[in-house]
Amino acid sequence: MKSATMGMIAAILTLLIFAALSLPAEAQTLRHCAPRADVIERLAAMYGETRQAIGLGANGAIMEVFASDGTGTWTITVTMPNGISCLVASGDTFKAIDADPAPEGDAL
Repeated sequence: MKSATMGMIAAILTLLIFAALSLPAEAQTLRHCAPRADVIERLAAMYGETRQAIGLGANGAIMEVFASDGTGTWTITVTMPNGISCLVASGDTFKAIDADPAPEGDAL
């Protein structure tokens, strides 16, 4: 079950990365893109978010998940090899999960 859940998450993140990478340059400038250092600084200052996960995507893009236990906010960014990061998705009610929840039924 754990590998199926992780596979689903990986598939969703891959789709988000491909969606962000397939946008024309004009659309990307309309999105929230800036040098990575500026993005990280702003996420920390405004929302208390720190990096929680990282993954390598297509064309050398790096996907990162930033989140805050304090505010509950989360943000997914994609950083291209040129150092520009774009916000791909964001939300609230973030909860870090260390392991899959126990299955329903008999206690182990």
